[in-house]
Amino acid sequence: MTDHRDEVEQLLAEYRRSREQLADVQQQLTAISESASSDDGLVTATVGGRGVLTGLTIADAAYERYRPAELAAQIVRLTGAATAKAFTGASEVLAPALPQDTDPQALLLGTADLTADEITPAGREPARTADDFGDDESFEDANWIDDSEWQRS
Repeated sequence: MTDHRDEVEQLLAEYRRSREQLADVQQQLTAISESASSDDGLVTATVGGRGVLTGLTIADAAYERYRPAELAAQIVRLTGAATAKAFTGASEVLAPALPQDTDPQALLLGTADLTADEITPAGREPARTADDFGDDESFEDANWIDDSEWQRS
């Protein structure tokens, strides 16, 4: 019977190094915070390393300067810009921990090598972006509650 003690010790040491690297990557990802501000400085969106909105600052003057649709579009645009910056930083953190041919951006987006058609469920339209909303669109009278499944009396 062969003594595999050295081989087991090497595997355990490699496992411990991998766990330490994973913990380090996770800490670095958690520390990522990126912001984007409007040109006039009235709106600032801040996101974390995974692109989740963590802060939104809207100056009082923004309510006077922007119509509701314009303010909403600014928030969406700025959140997207901050997310792009955060994903760049997260990609740099992830790259050394991933196999060589793995695209960190695709991993973060959850898309890998999928096409847009493969990602969007059949019969469903892709999500709308800020560019899809016209400058004159008003959300003041919009019904934000989906009551299609409620019983009517």
